[in-house]
Amino acid sequence: MKPNGGTTMLLGVIADDMTGATDVALMLNRSGMRTVQTIGVPRPGQALPEADAVVVALKSRTNPVAEAVADSLAACEALLAAGARQILFKYCSTFDSTAQGNIGPVADALAQRLGAGLAIVCPAFPANGRSIYQGYLFVGAVPLHESSMKDHPLTPMRDSSLIRLMGAQANGGVGLVDYATVLAGADAVKARFGALTDQGVRYVVTDALTNADLMVLGEAVADHKLLTGGSGIAMGLPQNFRRAGLLPEREIAASLAAPKGRAGIISGSCSTATRGQIAKAIEAGYPALKVDPMALVSGAQDAAGLAAWALAQAAETPFLLYSSDDPAEVAAIQDKLGRERAGETVEHAFAQTAALLAEGGVSRLLVAGGETSGAVVQGLGIGLLEIGPEIDPGVPWTRVAQGRDMVIALKSGNFGAPDFFLKAWALLR
Repeated sequence: MKPNGGTTMLLGVIADDMTGATDVALMLNRSGMRTVQTIGVPRPGQALPEADAVVVALKSRTNPVAEAVADSLAACEALLAAGARQILFKYCSTFDSTAQGNIGPVADALAQRLGAGLAIVCPAFPANGRSIYQGYLFVGAVPLHESSMKDHPLTPMRDSSLIRLMGAQANGGVGLVDYATVLAGADAVKARFGALTDQGVRYVVTDALTNADLMVLGEAVADHKLLTGGSGIAMGLPQNFRRAGLLPEREIAASLAAPKGRAGIISGSCSTATRGQIAKAIEAGYPALKVDPMALVSGAQDAAGLAAWALAQAAETPFLLYSSDDPAEVAAIQDKLGRERAGETVEHAFAQTAALLAEGGVSRLLVAGGETSGAVVQGLGIGLLEIGPEIDPGVPWTRVAQGRDMVIALKSGNFGAPDFFLKAWALLR
């Protein structure tokens, strides 16, 4: 950032969880923007590497609304002070939220702070099967409310209409830019924006089925002060800065230098995708230990024991610690412990375990699940990440730039191919 490190930041991003932050940072990095990710709001005087885009990773997706709003506004102030020309509020491509928010309230607060007019709502991410048609969000071939997200332990999604979902959370009208308008090009989208603004609409859901659609939308929002959406909408933003003569073309690194040391996996996600990845890893012979929230509460398992087990495994193969389970088992544990206590118990254990693993020589770590990633990063005391090569759409390797000497990949639970845990290591050198 200019006041601290002489950088030429163009875009500031506020992400509502850790994996979402690395997801959007990867998107920008792939498009030729030098991108860094801060863990939490940058401290006053914090020195950062040269970067075109700075992504602030918060843990605000499931926080109390007032706390999420306050953290997001603090991040916005830091980015604006550093010279950000545009702000993107990044949330999950499945619009993860509760009936109270936090997407709508945070968007409202940011819009007011920026004096923004109309702002788009676009969580589309075609590469991972997220598309929007007539304002409805699809996960693969099914509407959001029919996908596995309907059983998410923290943010179960029971509606697929982004217009209804955003309208219930945010102040102001919600409109639609339909697919026919998107196909007509950026000028047609801008004209629709103008018409909706005249009608008093504050937020507009934008249909998008392909990457080409996201490029059209990216061009159409070049002059918007505030954008909201998933990482997909970031795809078209770098080209806006190039057209303005502010961003050169850059090559993308195909691999990442990693410190020598042990490799391991920590998984707290209960998504269908992650559970499939765990099964593949176990099938491939990865030593695996299931972490039981009830055992953590009783003391039968603890961080010291989990770390000791992991470090006792043969160093040639990554170990796997996982609390992932099917929805019925998760619900049963939540009934016994309460939803918040169940989640916090596992997150606390994984945060402590990660620190012990790093002290024991683990320098290459894969983490699955947004809440788990936040806990692990906090436990490791990481302050800044530099974005590396893509493992699968939405998931890069990153190198710790402030903190321990290690590389880490933070994976959203729903992301990644079935062999994700097996193939990621090939990108490290």
